[in-house]
Amino acid sequence: MTTFIALLRGINVGGNRMLAMPKLRELCAEAGLAEVRSYVNSGNLVFTAKGKAERQEEVIEAAIEAHYGFKVDVIVRSAKDWAGYATGNPFPEASEQHPHLVNLLVPKQPLGNDVIAALRSKASGEERVEKVGEVLWIYYARGAARSKIGVVPGRIPVTARNWRTVLKLQEMATAAAG
Repeated sequence: MTTFIALLRGINVGGNRMLAMPKLRELCAEAGLAEVRSYVNSGNLVFTAKGKAERQEEVIEAAIEAHYGFKVDVIVRSAKDWAGYATGNPFPEASEQHPHLVNLLVPKQPLGNDVIAALRSKASGEERVEKVGEVLWIYYARGAARSKIGVVPGRIPVTARNWRTVLKLQEMATAAAG
């Protein structure tokens, strides 16, 4: 069994695509995932299962669509990959001082260099955008709401988690892997 982290994109925001975490955990367990735990209400799951991350994405997406009648993009990574993201954070000082201003962006598929260049071109002041492996890190020096960086251009689903959430999910995955 492998420990995985699943990130659900765009749920429980503005009253749209509402998914209660207890029901989502139950739904995932019924779909064959084990030891399913959630963190906060924005769609973060830690679980164990056999198979690859891509297969887990399919399982969770299909279960949600069958039960709720709408599609949700789900991005799944192994606990090992997640630990690599956390240790690869290019903004350790900012993360320690302002963990809510540092975001990890995880794409469903690899992003091209043109996407990174487009995001960097919108960064202003002390804002920074860095690609580390397959993920992006953004330091929103004055907060994401004030930033001109905006959304990731293109059709590849991407979801973001702040540094506190990155660490909490890593902690949960480490405990699950026991």
